[in-house]
Amino acid sequence: MNKLVFLVRFTENLGAFLILLIAIIKQAVLLKSRFSLVMTQVKFLGNRSLSIICVSGLFVGLVLGLQGYYTLRRYGSEEALGLLVALSLVRELGPVVASLLFAGRAGTSLTAEIGLMKAGEQLSALEAMGVDPLNRVLLPRFIGGILAVPILCALFSSVGIVGGWFIAVILIGVDSGAFWSQMTSGVNFYDDILSGFIKSFVFGVVVTHIALFMGYFAKATPDGVSKATTSTVVVSSFSILGLDFILTALMFSNT
Repeated sequence: MNKLVFLVRFTENLGAFLILLIAIIKQAVLLKSRFSLVMTQVKFLGNRSLSIICVSGLFVGLVLGLQGYYTLRRYGSEEALGLLVALSLVRELGPVVASLLFAGRAGTSLTAEIGLMKAGEQLSALEAMGVDPLNRVLLPRFIGGILAVPILCALFSSVGIVGGWFIAVILIGVDSGAFWSQMTSGVNFYDDILSGFIKSFVFGVVVTHIALFMGYFAKATPDGVSKATTSTVVVSSFSILGLDFILTALMFSNT
């Protein structure tokens, strides 16, 4: 009986999730959101995650450079450290870690914001005034999140590469020319950079919509908003990791 109830609830939530996603995408395709509202959300969401993205990217690059050097030194391939750092960040760590940080920082704030607007009956007030909450509230945040995540992922990878260069060239003493030449010759735009961008775009769509969905359908109580915020982090994390495996299998299976 409990399994049946769980299955019914899961099906209902999945259906509501997809219906809301289709409705938002339809509004986005019809360009029914003002440019100023979208840019405001890009600035808002980007600023919320900028500091943690830069700091995390720097330390990930430092650790990656250090561990990569110790591993490559066994085989006498220290010059390939730049390539190792770049591919690890651009292909995997950049999109995945940056999206996880975005979900924990900006995603939770989106859920809490929408949930509190619902609890304060602000969404109902908009409907009473003839304003579509989907168009005025959800759509700008959805587009803003999609635009912000790839930018943050690129910034994370860039700062991580600088961190790897610092630990390898400045502190350890790896040849700077070899570090950069191996990186520039080994990183392919279509196979590596574009694949990382596609991942970050998909993660941005999923994480942003999960945050909006959790907030929009949260119970209009403080406890309901709190549970929705927690669910945003958990569901987003599982979704990012699962989609990362699927996208990696599709993109790099023939390389």
